[in-house]
Amino acid sequence: MPEDGYLRRARLWLIVFMSGLVLSGMTAFPLQTEVRWLSTLSHGRFLWIERVNEGLCATNAHYPFLAYGTDWLAFAHLVLAIAFIGPYIDPVRNKWVIDFGLIACAAVIPLALIAGQVRGIPFGWRLIDCGFGVFGSIPLVLCRRLITKIEHQSLQFRRPA
Repeated sequence: MPEDGYLRRARLWLIVFMSGLVLSGMTAFPLQTEVRWLSTLSHGRFLWIERVNEGLCATNAHYPFLAYGTDWLAFAHLVLAIAFIGPYIDPVRNKWVIDFGLIACAAVIPLALIAGQVRGIPFGWRLIDCGFGVFGSIPLVLCRRLITKIEHQSLQFRRPA
């Protein structure tokens, strides 16, 4: 039955999305180390990376408890990934989680543009942040379309001839 193919593909796109959330979350824990590596690799060519590195070093040296905020950011990513287990198990019944994810991806854009402006983040870096919402929505849109096909096939299969 083609429904099984749709289900496998929907689950694949969910795994892609969930993996992105987990990866994003895990990279928020060692933030200072990662930015230090970026700074070293860029050899001072990107002034913004240098500034962020200096800010993280100074902040963590004097106020290490502020890094607790990025720990919670990481945790939130991991918890959100867990929320998508429901659609993985039963995509039709839990398609609202996909819709929630699409809304969250769309909300990334105004947050990055507005809060980034308020916080003094350079425009190019804000666009990179917007990209997380744009690219994150792609597997969810594809998954949502597959769920719709599964629903339609299920309805056709159940209708009396």
